[in-house]
Amino acid sequence: MLFLDFFENLRTHGLKVTTHEWLALMEALQAGAVRNSLMGFYWTSRALLVKRESDYDRFDLAFAQTFDGVEASGELIEQILEWLSNKKEMPQLTSAEFAALEAHDLETLRRLFEERLKEQEERHDGGNRWIGTGGTSPFGHGGMNPAGVRVGGGGGGRRAMQVATQRDFANYRDDLVLDIRQTQVALRKLRRLIRHGQDQELDLDETVDRTGKNAGDLEVVFRPPRRNQVRLILLMDTGGSMTPYANVVSTIFTAASKSTHWKRFEAYYFHNCPYGEVWEDAWTRKAKSMSELIAESTEGSVLIMVGDATMHPAELTESGGAIDYWTANETPGVEWLKRLRRAFPDSVWINPLPSRWWNAPSCRLVREVFPMHPMTLSGIDSAVTDLRAGRARNL
Repeated sequence: MLFLDFFENLRTHGLKVTTHEWLALMEALQAGAVRNSLMGFYWTSRALLVKRESDYDRFDLAFAQTFDGVEASGELIEQILEWLSNKKEMPQLTSAEFAALEAHDLETLRRLFEERLKEQEERHDGGNRWIGTGGTSPFGHGGMNPAGVRVGGGGGGRRAMQVATQRDFANYRDDLVLDIRQTQVALRKLRRLIRHGQDQELDLDETVDRTGKNAGDLEVVFRPPRRNQVRLILLMDTGGSMTPYANVVSTIFTAASKSTHWKRFEAYYFHNCPYGEVWEDAWTRKAKSMSELIAESTEGSVLIMVGDATMHPAELTESGGAIDYWTANETPGVEWLKRLRRAFPDSVWINPLPSRWWNAPSCRLVREVFPMHPMTLSGIDSAVTDLRAGRARNL
């Protein structure tokens, strides 16, 4: 009965699961593809029943609705899970106490973090040295420190220089309908239509004019058809502080991807700042080098960056400053942004944060490179207007 509920829930959430696909799942279960593991069933059923990555969210909702409360087998480190879910309260520091905290440079911070990993043998909370929760230590999460390495837990103060954890982001959906029409209308202004190619389109006005001059003797005039020459590139920040804005970013993605008035449309993902590469999906499985992306810049290319530009300034200014602890970027992030700007002079940055938050240090650095507009219909309209008029070429 539970499996039938699962099938109904999948259909209810908009997944068009066919009988053939469902029977394939039953055959996989019968063949022993899943060995008494709820997670194993999750991965197997998703692989067989979901056709597009943009439907993963729908699948997850249906799966959670069906199997919520079902015991999952497998070994879990219960003490660690309890620790991470039961953090100590963040201390309330005065501005003077906060300013007095020592802020290490990135190289020193990484060295100290690896030393603590080797030395620490037990849980710590509320301290100023060890990896733990709360406190003023630069290592852990849920505490207060001007710069550190976040381990476990979510980001709250947006002050971490790097994050030592598994990436867990989701692709933006391309099937939303909320305000899609208005966004498409705004983006349509980017069309650049020129005439080229063989004569194959009837020029009605010129035909009538010449026929009139010929005293009614018909003269048919043809002209080259008008074709759009815009190549639109959409680079989208995903995960972390961008998670609350996933729906509105998906709206822009849907509007751009469903529009047919581009000569070429491309979309890529990055996190916080693009470094040596961007990805065609949010799980970083298929990468495209920044050098290749920049080399493909042509006349008519338009670049739209989408992100909150909120990060520790070291991510932009230091070598090795990438937020992912295991990413070693020799070229600072701000240099990659400048290279993008030079390669794509027709470019803008769309920010979901209200403009009153745009004076944060990292946001100011980004605004020195890209003209920034708010992620609203009027903001997108003004960004497109500036791109069309060529004003985006000058900050």
